[in-house]
Amino acid sequence: MAEFDLVVRGGELIDGTGSPGRASDVAVRDGIVVEVGDVSGSGTQEIDADGALVIPGIVDIHAHYDGQATWEERMQPSSWHGVTTVVMGNCGVGFAPVHDADHDQLIELMEGVEDIPGAALHEGLAWDWNTFAEFLDAVDARPHDIDVAAQVPHGALRLHVMGERGANHEDATPNDIAAMADLAREGILAGGLGFTTSRTRNHKTSTGAYTPTLTAAPDELIGIAEGVGAAGTGVLQVVSDFLDVDDEFATLRQMVARSGRPMSISVARNPMVPDAFRSILDHITSANRDGLTITGQVAARAVGLILGLELTLHPFLTNDVHAEIADRPLVERVTALRDPSFRERLLARQREQLADRNRDKLGGSLIHRFDLLFEMTDEPDYEPSLDDSIAARAARGGVTPEELALDVLIGPAGDGSGLLYLPFLNYVDGNLDGVHEMLTHPHTVPGLGDGGAHVGTICDGSFPTTLLQYWGRDRSRGTIDLAMLVQRHCQGTARTVGLHDRGVLAPGYRADLNVVDFDNLRLYKPQIAHDLPAGGRRLLQRANGWMHTVVAGHETYRNGEATDALPGRLIRGAQAAPGASHPARRAPTAH
Repeated sequence: MAEFDLVVRGGELIDGTGSPGRASDVAVRDGIVVEVGDVSGSGTQEIDADGALVIPGIVDIHAHYDGQATWEERMQPSSWHGVTTVVMGNCGVGFAPVHDADHDQLIELMEGVEDIPGAALHEGLAWDWNTFAEFLDAVDARPHDIDVAAQVPHGALRLHVMGERGANHEDATPNDIAAMADLAREGILAGGLGFTTSRTRNHKTSTGAYTPTLTAAPDELIGIAEGVGAAGTGVLQVVSDFLDVDDEFATLRQMVARSGRPMSISVARNPMVPDAFRSILDHITSANRDGLTITGQVAARAVGLILGLELTLHPFLTNDVHAEIADRPLVERVTALRDPSFRERLLARQREQLADRNRDKLGGSLIHRFDLLFEMTDEPDYEPSLDDSIAARAARGGVTPEELALDVLIGPAGDGSGLLYLPFLNYVDGNLDGVHEMLTHPHTVPGLGDGGAHVGTICDGSFPTTLLQYWGRDRSRGTIDLAMLVQRHCQGTARTVGLHDRGVLAPGYRADLNVVDFDNLRLYKPQIAHDLPAGGRRLLQRANGWMHTVVAGHETYRNGEATDALPGRLIRGAQAAPGASHPARRAPTAH
């Protein structure tokens, strides 16, 4: 009789602590790692990892599977990229708490901020919940391929308590703040990992209105944070434009100080103010030096828009001539775009309309930046040379950028499947040097992959593959130590959100792990699928090299293909490290 449920043998173990790799076996019983080293006992299942890396499961703390997790078992694309735990409810958007009359408004908010088709949300969401606790129960009722955790979203709180006043950016009254704080505390006590909010003008509803939380006053943010603190557990997550860095950090520091809870904030390099990210990092360092735990979440590459004829954005979106065919099926549109007379009219009108921008959609004002548009190849280059931009290639070829962009979108097969890539943030002067600086900062972790969101404009759920493949192996301008990368995206991310039971391969920890063919790890070009509810389309991206993914001791993916195992469950609240008592939670108290 086998001594273990699973033994992974012969791999190079990078255990998630930052220690160098070493030859080691890993034995698992009852979903927990029980032995690491030279394992003599046999396993009911054995995985030969000879020549491969063995790493912990990736803990992705910035995703938006809030809808998908209620109607779907598989959290793809994240689970294709070594992710075994995913945290949703970020950026202040989500679907609970909710009054029955407010379903449409929360859908419009999610559709606009996260570019998830409204039709898919209308059909897919069962809405068999009102409270945040009931929403957690709905997620918990469905098994998944990976573990899922949720956070309490500020946008839903504001609409639930303030109604139209909240949506219209009116200031919250003291009673409003107390009510939101109570709901946040109740959500944490029910099993939410934390509270999230958005303070960026990039986030708009599908009607073009700014997210309701954009102008929330400091007393509102601090008051809700205090509500989280009253639960005795939970984290805070914020995305901000940092228009006034000093003023914004004064509020963020107060949220952490008054609540006693840790915070993570999104950090990116804006090409318009390319050095501003260092000021944010300096503020993070200063806060930690003063005993305030604030962690930066940073992307593994540029936040890049993907443009295509079947996607949310493309360079001809606002062209009056293109509008004549915009509602036709793709095959008919491509036929028209290949017709010489229609093409001539389209390109002539394009040159006349360059000033007309679709500003209500994320990235809509950038779709004519041919100097920053690049063709996406079968193995995408996420740090492309400026010499390979559409503008530069067109100049060398003696054609206009509009002509070349149209040819790329139509594609070599003439079927309209071509894609363009537009680095949005972090790509400055033709490189990602700022990303290297952010990834190696002592108070940052990888994040911002947005799995489940931006399904028609961005496909960054593949960040974990980029992190290992590009930063750990391929980047000619400088790589990063692989053990450090693994530590940051496993143990580091897990600890950032209070999940101390995973992210490390050592006895007593969760048996979430990956066996990786590191030498052959690579990303493929995103593909369009129509597999959301109501036939909604989304971008998906596959990778090669993820040989085995294991969740709670069960193999969920083998060479990129799903097994029948669905061991993933809802995580209710912070989780203690092996041998430690469960994080204390205070009983609800009146405000």
